[in-house]
Amino acid sequence: MKFTIDHKSPVPLHAQVEELLRELIEQDEYQKGKVLPSEVEISNRLAISRSTVRQAIKKLVFEGLLIRKKKAGTKVAPKPVSSKSNNWLSFSQEMKLRGIPIKNFELHLSWVKPLDDVARFFEISNYKNVLKMERVRGKPDEPFVYFVSYFHPRIGLTGEEDFKLPLYEMLEQEHSIIASLSKEEISATASDEFISKKLEIKKGTPVLFRKRFVFDQGERPIEYNLGYYKSDSFIYSVESSR
Repeated sequence: MKFTIDHKSPVPLHAQVEELLRELIEQDEYQKGKVLPSEVEISNRLAISRSTVRQAIKKLVFEGLLIRKKKAGTKVAPKPVSSKSNNWLSFSQEMKLRGIPIKNFELHLSWVKPLDDVARFFEISNYKNVLKMERVRGKPDEPFVYFVSYFHPRIGLTGEEDFKLPLYEMLEQEHSIIASLSKEEISATASDEFISKKLEIKKGTPVLFRKRFVFDQGERPIEYNLGYYKSDSFIYSVESSR
């Protein structure tokens, strides 16, 4: 295979390296356990920084395609990881995989001063505006989740993007931002008057509350997301393996 990248291309270097590695690890020799070239070897060959190479490799490790061990190098993972069990998707992608038709009941965009928690997560001032997106989504006959997302100003969102597309696909296509890591906190709470109105439920009804902290391939924060789910319409399942 041709192991080169285009330094003049608008496609980010780390994304080009990632595609090269995806092609490389499909070759028989690497499928059979051969160690991949080191970060130094790849960076020298492509005339790029080691951090760029590391960013691409970390993405494939996160997807379960590669494994890294000290002194042993980087190899193709012996068993591919199922996206259903260990990887996360946008809400639209997840519902599509489950064959569940989704309706957008509300979509609101606004520029706001970040809340303290959001500002701390983004490591920005409370006085810097961030884009806020609110959505009510559900089955065609009923809403069952209210989302509110805040996006880091670094991304460069204008508010004119097509937010009807799956969110992380849109970020990658329009802004070359790859959502690579998600950290979540899940708890139960009672719906207040605002959430009750959004989900068409009685005040005080139990809801599933989920915080999601999303990072790019460089582990920089890109999205702070809150989700409120109807408890009788949605099951949040987690599958783990050892």
